[in-house]
Amino acid sequence: MPIYSYDPPERFIAGTVGQPGERTFYLQATLGPRTTSVALEKAQVSQLAEQLERLLDEVAPGGRRATATVPADDGPLELPLTEEFRVGAIALAWDHDGERVIIEAQEESEEPIEPLTDDVPEDGPGVLRVRITPEAARAFSRRAIQVVRQGRPPCPLCGLPLDPSGHVCPRQNGHRVRHA
Repeated sequence: MPIYSYDPPERFIAGTVGQPGERTFYLQATLGPRTTSVALEKAQVSQLAEQLERLLDEVAPGGRRATATVPADDGPLELPLTEEFRVGAIALAWDHDGERVIIEAQEESEEPIEPLTDDVPEDGPGVLRVRITPEAARAFSRRAIQVVRQGRPPCPLCGLPLDPSGHVCPRQNGHRVRHA
C-alpha cells in the first residue's frame, strides 16, 4: 500500500457518517483535487485529540495561544467518500526544525511497520501521513473533540454510551440504566 502524504494538507479533519450509535469515524486529508479518507474508531479519534493537546502543550511555540490564526472548520467530509483503509495504529511526532506536528495513521495489519519512516514495503500497510502547523493541530483537535461529543451521551456510572432506551450497566451488576 502507498503512503498518502500531505505536507501540509489544505484541510485535515475528523468527521463521521451515520446516526449516533451507528456512526463511522474518518480522518480526511485534502490537497487540491486529492482527498484521502481513512476509517477509525471513535476512541481513536478521542485519543488522537487528547494526545495532540498534550504534545502541543509540551513542545509547540506559543502554547495555548496557537488557536487564533486558524478558523474552525465545521464543514462536512468531502464527497464522494472513499475509504482507503481502516486505521490500526496512530503515531504523533514533533518536527523541531519545521515546527510542525506529524500525524501518521497506519492501516490495521498483522505486521505493522516502524512508524514515521519512508521504508514501507510494497505489500505493507497503507499509511496516511500529514504535517501540520501547531495552529492547524489545535483546530483539528477542537473539531475532533466536538465530533466525538455529538454522539450518544455517556452513562454517568460507567461511561459507556447510552442508547435512547438506556443500557445494561456493568457498574449496576447488569441492571438497566436509563437515559435521563
